[in-house]
Amino acid sequence: MSQRQLFIAAYDVSSDLRLREALKVLKGYASGRQKSVFECFLTDAERCALLSEVATVLDAVEDRFLLLRLEPRGKVRVRGKGLKPVDPPWFYVG
Repeated sequence: MSQRQLFIAAYDVSSDLRLREALKVLKGYASGRQKSVFECFLTDAERCALLSEVATVLDAVEDRFLLLRLEPRGKVRVRGKGLKPVDPPWFYVG
């Protein structure tokens, strides 16, 4: 079994359509998020799959994506309770 490592993923996307697609991809890998920054505990295979999926969604010229591995020597401390992100089936815009 592969060892999971902690990564921080962040993006800056200029198109609303690509932004929604990138959000959908990242939610599949993240354990927590704050706006466009995600906390991901990934195996090597999951990291490769995430990078591959993001590459198909984002524009290499207009958009930015960062996947940063956090230092494994430090102890990871978390606060609060981790919950899977859930979007409602509809949104009100008004």
